[in-house]
Amino acid sequence: MAETDNKTPPGEKSGEAADLGSKEQEIYQQRLDKAAKWREAGFNPYGNGYAPQHRAADILATHANHSMEDLEKDAPVYDVAGRIVAMRSFGKAAFIKLRDRTGEIQAHVKKDALGDLYEVFKQCDLGDFVAVQGPIFRSKTGELSLSATKFVPLTKSLRPMPEKWHGLTDVEIRYRQRYLDLVSNPDVKQVFLKRSKLVSFIRSFLDGRDFVEVETPMMHPLVSGAAARPFVTHHNTYDIDLFMRIAPELYLKRLVVGGMERVYEINRNFRNEGVSTRHNPEFTMLEFYQAYATYEDLMNLTEEMLSEASRHVTGDSKVKYGEHTIDFGKGWKRIPMPEAIREAVPGLSDKDMVDVDRLRHELLKTVHSEVERRAVDAMNHGELVGALFEAHVEHTLIHPTFITQYPTAVSPLARRNDQNPEITDRFELFVAGREIANAFSELNDPLDQKGRFQAQLDAKQRGQQETMDYDEDYIRALEHGMPPTAGEGIGIDRVAMLFTDAASIRDVILFPLLKPLAK
Repeated sequence: MAETDNKTPPGEKSGEAADLGSKEQEIYQQRLDKAAKWREAGFNPYGNGYAPQHRAADILATHANHSMEDLEKDAPVYDVAGRIVAMRSFGKAAFIKLRDRTGEIQAHVKKDALGDLYEVFKQCDLGDFVAVQGPIFRSKTGELSLSATKFVPLTKSLRPMPEKWHGLTDVEIRYRQRYLDLVSNPDVKQVFLKRSKLVSFIRSFLDGRDFVEVETPMMHPLVSGAAARPFVTHHNTYDIDLFMRIAPELYLKRLVVGGMERVYEINRNFRNEGVSTRHNPEFTMLEFYQAYATYEDLMNLTEEMLSEASRHVTGDSKVKYGEHTIDFGKGWKRIPMPEAIREAVPGLSDKDMVDVDRLRHELLKTVHSEVERRAVDAMNHGELVGALFEAHVEHTLIHPTFITQYPTAVSPLARRNDQNPEITDRFELFVAGREIANAFSELNDPLDQKGRFQAQLDAKQRGQQETMDYDEDYIRALEHGMPPTAGEGIGIDRVAMLFTDAASIRDVILFPLLKPLAK
């Protein structure tokens, strides 16, 4: 037995849980009393040191094809532990179902076999953790089961599981109390196992191509790496304000300057923006940088990586997402942004795409307030093109599609195109109507970068909130020379949504940020 301390902790016999109603408080007290009886029988209800020797799924797989007669001739003895998720009592015998990390297995518990231990078993409830040892057999219904010859209570659950034990449906409870969600909804665990599998695959994919995983600061002295509103914190010793990382981009490119030609980071980022089914203030990104590569090289690499990831995580290149079946197989579309806008907005010609007044007139049709109107009036040509794309095209891109030729005005860190300096060598990947990845040939001209940073300051003066600061040290790094480089960021949460058919980003983040409950 895993017994270390039989003393009853203060208050265990009269426990209180202030957030429980009268009925729940009664159950709570009943379970405290049962925990005390465990102690009286010599079992610590919160002990330690028990290590089960077998797993549920392995046992079931081993004997899947064995008949009742086969097992009667030669029945191995197994030792499992887990949470009781089902219980059917018949007086002097009971069937219980135990769930461990691999699955569920049934156990037959009998007074004849356990003797006095059966009285301890009778003090168990749904939700308790116990261990069972015994030979394998098939019940009368044909279910593989363990016949308990040894029973060890491990952990007493004081609170009952949700009423809808086999499917907690209250979304607020699911997100706020993820532990109940995982216990009540086995499919939820599979979502996060797939997410973990995705991240492991990405690491393996990049490691196999000579990329090096690194870690960069999460607290920045400047707003840098992306155009977004930051969270602000304060360092007491230095008495300075710092900004939680929006993106690791400028630090990773400093490493390329320093000779680390292929680097990546799977990083937590923080953006002080609205919350939606696609946005959580804290999220996970993959960012990687490759020297002597272009944005076109990264399009090829991205298509290969996510195509293989789809097969690795889901078993197929075709993934069901909502009402769509998305094909991650090779051959993704590559469409210039101006072309995509012309196809989506009737009447726009090539000439119109360079006419600021015409574009502004078209965009004003999509605004609904005076504040939005003033913002449109202040936009330059590139900003208007970018806004029209977001309004008319982005949501229509269901299958994997690369959009290229982004305006320089909305790409402050991307390299200008050699033939047309008004656009950059950049792409974004869209799937299911949302951005999944952003990449470009990096701007390694320090003089050009100075001008882009200054343009960001000018935009901030015009009232734009999602802008970057002027990073003097990054300019200094570029002045030492950065080789031709391409870099990319991929939203891990959004890819996980696609591979698990999750409608909300909160479904793929274990503990999403939620508004506090009113007291």
